[in-house]
Amino acid sequence: MEWLESINAAVYNVVWGPIMLVLLIGTGIYLSIRCGFLQARKFGYIWKYTFATLFHKEKSEAHKSDGTNVTPFQAVSTALGSTIGVGNVAGVAGAVAAGDPGAVFWMWISAFFGMCTKYAEIVLAVHYREVSPDGTHHGGPMYYIERGLHMKWLACIFAILGGLATFGIGNATQAAEISVAVNNLTGTGYDSSLITGIVLMVLVGIVILGGLHRISTVTSYLVPFMALFYIVIGLGVILGNAAMIPGAFGQIFSGAFSFEAVGGGVFGYVILQAMKNGFARGVFSNEAGLGSAPIAHAASSTKDPVKQGMWGVFEVFVDTIVVCTITAQVVILSGLYTGTLTGGALTAKAVENLTGSVWGGHFIRVALILFALSTILGWEYYGETCWGYLTKNSKAVQYIFKAIFLIVLGIGAISSSTSILEDTSGLALMWSIADTLNGLMAIPNLVGLLLLSGVTVKLTKRYFKTGSSLEP
Repeated sequence: MEWLESINAAVYNVVWGPIMLVLLIGTGIYLSIRCGFLQARKFGYIWKYTFATLFHKEKSEAHKSDGTNVTPFQAVSTALGSTIGVGNVAGVAGAVAAGDPGAVFWMWISAFFGMCTKYAEIVLAVHYREVSPDGTHHGGPMYYIERGLHMKWLACIFAILGGLATFGIGNATQAAEISVAVNNLTGTGYDSSLITGIVLMVLVGIVILGGLHRISTVTSYLVPFMALFYIVIGLGVILGNAAMIPGAFGQIFSGAFSFEAVGGGVFGYVILQAMKNGFARGVFSNEAGLGSAPIAHAASSTKDPVKQGMWGVFEVFVDTIVVCTITAQVVILSGLYTGTLTGGALTAKAVENLTGSVWGGHFIRVALILFALSTILGWEYYGETCWGYLTKNSKAVQYIFKAIFLIVLGIGAISSSTSILEDTSGLALMWSIADTLNGLMAIPNLVGLLLLSGVTVKLTKRYFKTGSSLEP
């Protein structure tokens, strides 16, 4: 394992070095400026168009389909299913443990600018998507890089990296966390990782064999339930320890700028570590700039790119500002982040300590399992689309990919057996590799977003001037 750790560490330090941090946050800042800080200035309008429409199923455009592609709500459910996942429970806990509470502040900064980044991704994905002869929509960064920039080689690089990243962020890490959660739920001491892996392969296999329509149908029911479940449980725990909330926020802000470390001469280093962990886990959680979510949104029946793009702002807000903050508060309030625990095990133990009941931890473990399952389903479609782009949507390649995906899923679940309860080094390495793949995948997408920013601005201005971003 040492050789793998050293190789990943070398690549990780380059990918998530100062240049990447500048590119990632700089793209969000640049797009925010060019779009007039849409995520803040039009937040009320966006919230009304997105969140409010969920409660008017019969009348809402969000629930309308063209009969071939998924509805806008199913598209956002698939995207949210992949974003509101293990990263929100295990990833945030890992960021706090590795970068101290200050990492949370940089998650918020990443999320604010990431709202506009994801908005731009989705706008471009819908605008440049490809329509098959049967009416099916295919889109994502590889399509807007090729069709918008005429850079087929860069589009192929993204597709390859996205196809590989699928096995990290949307597969092995999720399966490992599910396996650990199941073992802790049973509490028997018996290592059930093999059984968990087999069951997971069967359940996921049944869903993904039905294609995007079955995936989106499952996520449209699963995502709202699991998100509400986690938010209610998390808020209940936090409010039960209300007196400590100001102190927890104080730790976030002091840690972000390392006020206490100024005199020690490590000010810059500590801040950089907090930023690095915050941005990396922020991207892992909300996927803004990664280029993954636009793949699901491009499959929507929505005709207007800007209308679908507004769901991107909604996604990042719910994912990071709401759900990730709840996790961070719970972990910080518990004080356990200074120990040896990390990931989902840390979050579950934190809830147990704060509630004084083992059932509190069990609730978190159940939520983590649901989160991870939805992420797996969403990322399977992302990977399938990436490899499909490279092979002209070959049916044979699709089935080969599904088979490999399920095998890796099982291996990921089994690999957690050495990490259960005490030893979490295997999980930590798996998360680190996933972060590395995320960074590599983001680079060609961010290049595409920057070079096509003029198109995003043009469509945005047209929409808010005429009520539609489509050509008259």
